[in-house]
Amino acid sequence: MNIGDIELGERPLFLAPMEDVTDASFRYICKEFGADVMYTEFVSSDGLIRDARKSLEKLKTFPYERPIGIQIYGHIPEAMVAAAQMAEEASPSFIDINFGCPVNKIANRGAGSGMMRYPEKMLDITKRVVDAVKLPVTVKTRLGWDDNSKIIVELAEKLQDTGIKALTVHGRTRAQLYKGEADWTLIGEIKRNPRMTIPIIGNGDITSDVQAKEAFDRYGVDGVMIGRATYGRPWIFREVRHYLETGEHMEPLTIDEKVDLAKRHLLKSVEVKGERTGVLEMRRHLSAYFKSLPDFKAIRMKLVTEDNYLELLTILDYIKARYTSDENRDNR
Repeated sequence: MNIGDIELGERPLFLAPMEDVTDASFRYICKEFGADVMYTEFVSSDGLIRDARKSLEKLKTFPYERPIGIQIYGHIPEAMVAAAQMAEEASPSFIDINFGCPVNKIANRGAGSGMMRYPEKMLDITKRVVDAVKLPVTVKTRLGWDDNSKIIVELAEKLQDTGIKALTVHGRTRAQLYKGEADWTLIGEIKRNPRMTIPIIGNGDITSDVQAKEAFDRYGVDGVMIGRATYGRPWIFREVRHYLETGEHMEPLTIDEKVDLAKRHLLKSVEVKGERTGVLEMRRHLSAYFKSLPDFKAIRMKLVTEDNYLELLTILDYIKARYTSDENRDNR
């Protein structure tokens, strides 16, 4: 699979952009576990053109993350063009347009998946962005606004005609938010359309190696994007790749391995953001790594409230000491 001239290999795995989750430290960990393509957290076009600090910070990427896309969103064509040009100056591998975010504060303004109600405007914005930058442009969107307006099959052809180099489709409508099951049937229909020549990436409810393989085999997608299932489990990319190549499931990570991973993630977060911010923004990740452990409530409260880097390391060492012995006993 290619995005423009970017060669991604066979059956690439994508890390979905997620606000307040897929920051640089989390992307570092996901890359370590085999994510083939990643994106920044989505960036507001309005924020970029106002020089908003948080938006500008999201443009920063690192060489080891490539190929990586900067994802932008907005509903004003001129702002989207200006934001795309600013994003291009940050030298990502490609630029992605978010027409898929369903949260009210974005969709109700007509941005994100709110654009599904205005397909002609969506096409106009996409065409303007494609024409304004030299980098490949991709789009991420949904099936439609609601069950009565699943327009994605026809819309996919029109988006391709604007010049985009790949299309990602989340198998839900905006009205569904993240509820119910993702419907991949229309994603498969897009892929089977003989007019479609750009890569199609499927997204939605991929939580296991078996589901990822089925997405490739049953629906014929070129790539699979994994989102919420990576939270607290970035090693899912390694599990999926192993299953695709061998047909066998990987052994689950041990407590020792999870603690070592949590320490690497914490260190990278502090390295990228400084100690205070790095620690504060890591606490939710640390608790997610160990959410399946028994009798964990008291330790979890310490993880999500501690603001000292060295104390967090001490708590992680305690988790290893306490639960590794239980794990070894259970495996006898």
